[in-house]
Amino acid sequence: MAATDTGAAAAPFVRIEGVTKTFGTFRAVDDVSLDIAKGELFSLLGGSGCGKTTLLRMLAGFEQPTLGRIFIDGQDMTSLPPYERPVNMMFQSYALFPHMSVEQNVGYGLKHEDLTPAQRSARVKEMLELVKLSELAGRKPHQLSGGQRQRVALARALSKQPKLLLLDEPLGALDKKLREHTQFELMNIQDRTGITFIVVTHDQEEAMTLSSRIAVMDRGVIRQVGTPNEIYEFPSNRFVADFIGSINQFEGEVIRTGGGMTDVSCPVLSGTVKAATDATPERGSKVTVAVRPEKITITRKAPSGGVNVVRGTVRDLGYFGKDSLYRVKLESGHLVLVNSVNTRRSDEGGRVAQWEDEVWLSFEPSSAILLTD
Repeated sequence: MAATDTGAAAAPFVRIEGVTKTFGTFRAVDDVSLDIAKGELFSLLGGSGCGKTTLLRMLAGFEQPTLGRIFIDGQDMTSLPPYERPVNMMFQSYALFPHMSVEQNVGYGLKHEDLTPAQRSARVKEMLELVKLSELAGRKPHQLSGGQRQRVALARALSKQPKLLLLDEPLGALDKKLREHTQFELMNIQDRTGITFIVVTHDQEEAMTLSSRIAVMDRGVIRQVGTPNEIYEFPSNRFVADFIGSINQFEGEVIRTGGGMTDVSCPVLSGTVKAATDATPERGSKVTVAVRPEKITITRKAPSGGVNVVRGTVRDLGYFGKDSLYRVKLESGHLVLVNSVNTRRSDEGGRVAQWEDEVWLSFEPSSAILLTD
């Protein structure tokens, strides 16, 4: 099944047309089509073995498509070797030369460029300033922190001024706090250089933070392409809804549609769910109602009026400081995840409820996502 994006510009900078890659009988990438605009910071997101790295390697020229074509800046790159492509790649391992200084590592790729020694030196200096490592130019990789080594690798990849930079799990080796900080540095560098970045990652938060758009991959195909907001708030199928973040899914049957509202009979919720949607699924059709945990309100008292209200008992509770995660068991036995921000400071951590408390859950019709695929 091909997945074609129509959100990019009319004249895409990167165009992937019907690309398939097989290894024996295994299809690592299956008939993928994708357009990426110039200057985008685009992410290929998916779990291990979904085909994202294989697709990246085909863009770099390290693998050849079994079928299909790849264009970069209007030029067919399908059969060109890596060294003839206006592309550079930053590897997950960073692949720095341990015997070379930071300055030498950054300038290594410029040895065969048509530059004078003065021009090479100026380019290296410019790159070190870009990644804020000028003061560490003489150090060796083992004398640097993980974040600093990551920036050296980025400077080296950028030094040849590629039209397209490919990044394979660029922040995977960093701890959580440093990774969060480096994400914003990477975004700022991409914005300042204007180079098109394509990032491969399995980290949903990383993709959501970094990207102008995301392609979610599964078993060699692209399941959805969109902005982080579109991917999270408007997943187009059950796989994307389940893969991105946490979500509750309730199976049901459509009993009524009209006026921008769909009523769904959900046995596990012991009643009818109202979902605000432009779609008009057929009466009697099977659907999934999906609701993000943070869209659900939890209270100890029954809400007065309103729709989409259900009663349950707190079975598990996780306290994370700024918020709490509840697992609430409904009368049907179904467990519902609820995320609540701890707005109050108290001995109980601002929690709304405790273990075994009877609680009421409610959510707005606009928070309900209807999934048919």
